[in-house]
Amino acid sequence: MAQPNSVVFPLWTVVGEGAIGLLSAARLHRAGYPVQLHRRIKGPFQFVFQSAGASQRVHLSNQTQAPYSYVLLPVKAYAVIDALQQLMPLLADDAQLVLSHNGMGTIEQVLSLLKPSQGLWFLSTSHGAFKPDDATVIHSGMGQSVSGALNQAAFAQQAVIEQAMQAALGPLTVLDDIWPALWQKLAVNAVINPLTALHQCKNGELGETKYAEAIRVLIEEFVLVAKASNQNFSLEAIEQRVALVIKQTADNYSSMQQDFAKARSSELEYITGFLLRQAKLHQLDLPAHQAVYQLLLQKSPR
Repeated sequence: MAQPNSVVFPLWTVVGEGAIGLLSAARLHRAGYPVQLHRRIKGPFQFVFQSAGASQRVHLSNQTQAPYSYVLLPVKAYAVIDALQQLMPLLADDAQLVLSHNGMGTIEQVLSLLKPSQGLWFLSTSHGAFKPDDATVIHSGMGQSVSGALNQAAFAQQAVIEQAMQAALGPLTVLDDIWPALWQKLAVNAVINPLTALHQCKNGELGETKYAEAIRVLIEEFVLVAKASNQNFSLEAIEQRVALVIKQTADNYSSMQQDFAKARSSELEYITGFLLRQAKLHQLDLPAHQAVYQLLLQKSPR
């Protein structure tokens, strides 16, 4: 018999089997949440979760219960719409969906596909995770996360979402307006990801003097576009933020560097591409970002 004060957690569906997705699933599972994966291959899934020097084998079901009421969608930006279109027939009428990816440009598209009664959230995280093989995920860096509601239906279940995301990718801060945080992360991604992909280097190498001028110009152009988009940042604040992330993640390879190194699709269109599209809307020129974008297009595997 259940104890009077026992908590029954809702079932969460995690889409895909990327590193952040499996990290979230493992942490939700460890916190007592029932978790299932939505993935191409049918059947149960198990993997080894390594965190803080300890290993745990995690067994998850595979899309066994529908409709889906609580969904975490931590896939690359370019895969979001295809994934959501596959999910739509499986979503409950009052489903809550949490997006989490680098870059910007998917939110408006997703909102247009959801019913008014379906809630949408965005979660931005600095947790680090990678998969050395298909059945192992390593929590490589403790981080933190911010999230925010993106439509009215999301507010109805804020407490439920906050509790779950605290378990999955906490410590979590819920923001009334997540847009400034997304633009700030875009500032960092629009410097570190393209430059490390272009030069095929670790993040820390960007701290060398030879990259200082390129970084400064990219930041100057970012601040210009952000201001035109009603997001005001000082040049100094963004420079400090970028420098801090370069230092804190010095031994890491960025996701875009890894994508180019392994000849995979990248989020270039949702990072530098998004910035260039915003600039065009405001009739601004970004020669430094445009140059990096063109160079990476030439190197892009597809």
